[in-house]
Amino acid sequence: MHINDTVIYFDPLTANQPLDQSNTSASDTTADDTGTQVGTATSTPADATGEVNTVGSILSLVVPLLLMGVVFYFFLIRPQRKKDKAVKNMLDALKPGDRICTIGGIYGTVDRLKDDTVTIIVGSDKSRMVMAKWAIRSVENATVENDSSPEV
Repeated sequence: MHINDTVIYFDPLTANQPLDQSNTSASDTTADDTGTQVGTATSTPADATGEVNTVGSILSLVVPLLLMGVVFYFFLIRPQRKKDKAVKNMLDALKPGDRICTIGGIYGTVDRLKDDTVTIIVGSDKSRMVMAKWAIRSVENATVENDSSPEV
């Protein structure tokens, strides 16, 4: 089954030139004196509904989005999960006597641990500070220059 449509073309540059009939094997085309070309175009029902083009256009949109998702996962999400897991393991392994550095840059020695808080000893006068566990940046192996040896 074919659908016949009449297609009209007007090209002002070729208005007074004769129509080249050599390239019009698929459809009937005629031209009048004004340069208006009239032809009959045929199309199949699949072209008329646009189903084939719709699937291709959907795939051309979905594939780049999927690729961007994969890139985001491997370059952003996965490394952040690894970092979060390492921090959680560090905080779970924390014990009294460990030297730590807080996110504020305070160095101290862990005195007591609770569920979500830590008591640390800082300075030469052995002052105690209570802080949130999440505020610990790292467990340090080296001692600070100005700090005396840690004694618990």
